[in-house]
Amino acid sequence: RVATIREMTVEDFDHVVALMRQTPGVTVRDADSREAVARYLNRNPGFSFVAEQAGALVGCVMAGHDGRRGYLQHLIVAPAHRNSGLATRLVNASLDRLKAEGISKSHIDVLATNEAAMAFWEKIGWHRRTDIVRYSFIRDGGENV
Repeated sequence: RVATIREMTVEDFDHVVALMRQTPGVTVRDADSREAVARYLNRNPGFSFVAEQAGALVGCVMAGHDGRRGYLQHLIVAPAHRNSGLATRLVNASLDRLKAEGISKSHIDVLATNEAAMAFWEKIGWHRRTDIVRYSFIRDGGENV
């Protein structure tokens, strides 16, 4: 049976975080709180998607844009559903929606230790950037923001 993809809502939060916690290479941060996810979904309506199969949430991608570039977050597919094309379907759902908004270029951050994720992104045609370095600054909170 093929998984169904639909727009993510804040009501999916508990299932998405549970999937994140059980997925190697994915880090759950303080910024992944219910309130922060609700704010993200409200700010970027229609760009994030979940995949369901047999009543269970088996995949997720969160995405948004800044008006110029798209940003994908937390692409997650349950291990039992990998290598079925589901991750690519989730990515394409977000990219199609971004394209409809006039956004042609998108980015995703991948932890340097997540070899499986890097292999996936390269396999579907994304290019690893070597010309930029990302810097982060934490104004408030701890290291896990």
